[in-house]
Amino acid sequence: MQARAEVVVVSPEVEPELESMAAEVYKRPYREGDLEGASLAFAATDRREVNAEVAREGRERGVPVNVADRPAEGDFALPSTLRRGRLQVAVSTGGASPTLARRIRRELEEAFSPEWAGIIEELVRARREGHRAEEELEEVVEQCLSRLRG
Repeated sequence: MQARAEVVVVSPEVEPELESMAAEVYKRPYREGDLEGASLAFAATDRREVNAEVAREGRERGVPVNVADRPAEGDFALPSTLRRGRLQVAVSTGGASPTLARRIRRELEEAFSPEWAGIIEELVRARREGHRAEEELEEVVEQCLSRLRG
């Protein structure tokens, strides 16, 4: 049986959307020991010293940490992801510049318009029915991709 991942949030202020996803919420500043029992952590405060402390504790406890303000200080970086239904396009700079990754993703949003969600669903439907969807939708896909080329 797979263990269920629980989200625990420690922050003086918590957005309602995040609070609704959390199993536990501690509305207070981070303290040494907050990573006890954690399997993954995100240091995403607006205070450099707090993010550095979370990263340090993570290293000591063997907990991978994503450090928002200094990705190189952490153990992993998250890509900036564009979603159009089942289509996902992820852009990453390996933590070198999350801002650049976001800017590139925003540029791609124009190229991958919302109609791509419908195209992907047509591909799914055709595949389920045993058709060679790529051939059937080749013209539509080519029209959409031609926009990417300019």
